[in-house]
Amino acid sequence: MSKRQKKDLKKKSIQALPVINPKVAGIDIGSRSHYVAGPVLDDGGLNVREFGTTTPQLQKMVDWLLDQGVESAAMESTSVYWIPAYELLEHHGIKVLLVNARQISKVPGRKTDVLDCQWIQLLHSCGLLRGSFRPDEAICAVRAIKRQWSNLVRERTKAVQWMQKSLDQMNVKVHHAVSEITGKTGMSIVRAIVSGERDPYKLAENRDKRCKKSPDEIAEHLVGNWRSDHLFNLEMALNLYDHLQEIIVSYESKLLEKLEELQPPERKNESVPTHPNPIKEKAIKGRGDQELREALWRLTGVDLTRIDGINSETAMIVITEIGLDLSAFPSEKDFISWLRLAPRYGITGGKPIKGKKNAMGSTRIANVLRMSSLSLKNSKTALGAYYRRLSRRKDASVAIFATARKLATLIFRMLRYGQDYVDIGEQTYEKQFEQRRLAGLKNSLIAMGYTVIPNNNAV
Repeated sequence: MSKRQKKDLKKKSIQALPVINPKVAGIDIGSRSHYVAGPVLDDGGLNVREFGTTTPQLQKMVDWLLDQGVESAAMESTSVYWIPAYELLEHHGIKVLLVNARQISKVPGRKTDVLDCQWIQLLHSCGLLRGSFRPDEAICAVRAIKRQWSNLVRERTKAVQWMQKSLDQMNVKVHHAVSEITGKTGMSIVRAIVSGERDPYKLAENRDKRCKKSPDEIAEHLVGNWRSDHLFNLEMALNLYDHLQEIIVSYESKLLEKLEELQPPERKNESVPTHPNPIKEKAIKGRGDQELREALWRLTGVDLTRIDGINSETAMIVITEIGLDLSAFPSEKDFISWLRLAPRYGITGGKPIKGKKNAMGSTRIANVLRMSSLSLKNSKTALGAYYRRLSRRKDASVAIFATARKLATLIFRMLRYGQDYVDIGEQTYEKQFEQRRLAGLKNSLIAMGYTVIPNNNAV
């Protein structure tokens, strides 16, 4: 036994958890009512109240907490029921701690809402709860619109799949005739079919002049059985696609409007600097994302699309999810861990354990960064070379995960410190990697007692 351990044995045992801040509350969130535990009373009596979920009831809850001098309140992130209470508490100057249910759901004996809110209040007063990251209110407003925009895009994708299913059931292979059914030629052919055209050669006249296939080759894929039920399904799916497209355009306009409102005055009229990669800049303009790129640059002061694999849409998802203030993350490692892009080492007592996914982080950013990593597979850049080196040594899944982690690191440095990203190129990266590898081998040989003499005559 060490001297320190012997000294600790002579001390008095800890009788109770020390209270750091007594002026806190715990709230058990529900769909019909919220149970609120206020600061502990002087006589130790129960200080729990039940409030409804209507706006007047929430206002009574806030007034009750303010009367008791509550400075901070902790609540579980239950579905979306916590949002009205959170926003109202924050509006009245009460610091709110949004807690992941995993931190407090494994305690035995908490079978009622009354006990649950008291347990939350106790843990919060002892400083044992960790709040979830939530950007400021202005960014949250943009984020809500952006998330609904993403939902609509997924619904539009379903409409496209339904169109393709109807065409396949009629044996009309539009997706074989053209590379993309939602392209100019593909949609023109689908609209002509819905309008009543059945002649494959007249349908092929909708071919764009840039198509590589000839009209005869396209017409061969446009002969079908034209059953009425499939045609009706195709028409309804096309109508749904058009309707969703109109709504998505409105959402995109609203997003740009919200981003412009948040832009600092000194950058409102400035133009985004020229992209270092002319090919990528041309592709951004071709997709119609240049306006979004400029809006994001004016908002943040950095151009995330300079990072290879990051397009305007990915940059918008990142910024609307985390905002502009990254001070909540002390280092890039904390940011990467929050994104769930840090390797998990499931080892306890020297033995591996079955790993479980950590649900306390952001998945939306991690998912888009993985997709961005996959797009670097054939990129002639340093990040592309990094991806290919890992995929050769280990596996494609490992390469995607590691490259997504590197993209997150670059994004953090740009947003937090204003560092600019400059691609060193594929050849320079490979050369630097070989130099690091050679230095490692040399140090290993020297550590084993060998003398390393370079062979200058080697080819």
